[in-house]
Amino acid sequence: MKKILVLGSLNMDFVIRVKKMPEVGETILGEDVALVPGGKGANQAYAAGKLGGHVTMLGAVGMDPYGSSLTKNLQDAGVDTEGILRSKNDATGQAFITVYENGDNSIIVIPGANGRLKPEMLQESMKYIDACDYIIMQLEIPLETVRYVKELALRRGKKVVIDPAPAAAGLEDSFWHGITILKPNETELGILTGKQLRNETEMIEAARSLVFKGVETVLVTLGEKGCLMVREKEAVHFPAKKAEMVDTTAAGDSFLAALVTALCEDRPFEDAVEFAQTVSSIVVGRHGAQTSIPWRAEVPGGV
Repeated sequence: MKKILVLGSLNMDFVIRVKKMPEVGETILGEDVALVPGGKGANQAYAAGKLGGHVTMLGAVGMDPYGSSLTKNLQDAGVDTEGILRSKNDATGQAFITVYENGDNSIIVIPGANGRLKPEMLQESMKYIDACDYIIMQLEIPLETVRYVKELALRRGKKVVIDPAPAAAGLEDSFWHGITILKPNETELGILTGKQLRNETEMIEAARSLVFKGVETVLVTLGEKGCLMVREKEAVHFPAKKAEMVDTTAAGDSFLAALVTALCEDRPFEDAVEFAQTVSSIVVGRHGAQTSIPWRAEVPGGV
C-alpha cells in the first residue's frame, strides 16, 4: 500500500457542550466538558490509521502529559509516531471547542509547540518525506513550514494534499502551484479567494480560480449538502450521505483522511469520495473528535 505522511498539529481538545452560542457579554451554563485528543493533523493521521492506512505523523508536542497522551493515542491507532518532536520550551497545543445543540461548533486554538514547527526543526525529518507517497498538511502549523515542505515534496515527486484551515487570506499565487488536492469548506474557500459565494456557480468559479493558479483538484466540503469537486474542465457535486448530526468537530478531518487512504489503495477518485462521505457520515453521528472516528471494519463497504 502507498504511504501517507501527515505533517500538522497535535492538540489536546477541551470540548464544551452548550445549548446555544452566548451573546457578547453573556454568561451561559455549559452542559458538559471533556478532554479529548485532537489537532487537525493528529485527527487526520489517527483517522487514516484506524481506516487501515500506512501513516506516519510528523509534528511537535510539549514535554508534558498532554504530549505523551496524544502520542500514545496515535500509536493505538497504528500510526508511526517516530516523527513527533518534543519541545522543551513550549506546552502541547490546546484547542477549546464549543459544541452547540444542533451539532455545529466553534473552535479557538492555542498553537503551543505546533507554532515551533519551523523548517529548521525538520532537517532530520527528510526521511519521512522521502518515504511517503502522499503528504497531508494543514495551516495550524507555520505557513513557512507548509511552503517549505510542499516544495521539497514536489521536487521528490510526492502528491501534496492541503487542508487550508484555518484559512488565510491573500496567499501568494505560488502557494497553490503543484497542490494535488485542496480541501476547503465553503467558508474557507471564500476567505482564500476573497469572493462571495452565494450559490454553486460562484463556488465553482472561486474553486476554478485556484485551479488556474496550479491546484489539480479543489474539493469543497459543504456539510449536509455534500461536497463539490472542481478541476479545470470538470465540476461534480456529490450529495451527502444521510446522517444524524450530533457533533461535526472531526468530520472534515475524517473525510480527508478517508479520501487519501482510499486513493492510496488505488481507488478511482469518485470511489474515494464515496468512501470518505460514508466515514464522515458516521463521525457526525458521534461525540468528540478522534473518539468519533470509526475503525475500518465499522464502515459499510469499507473492507
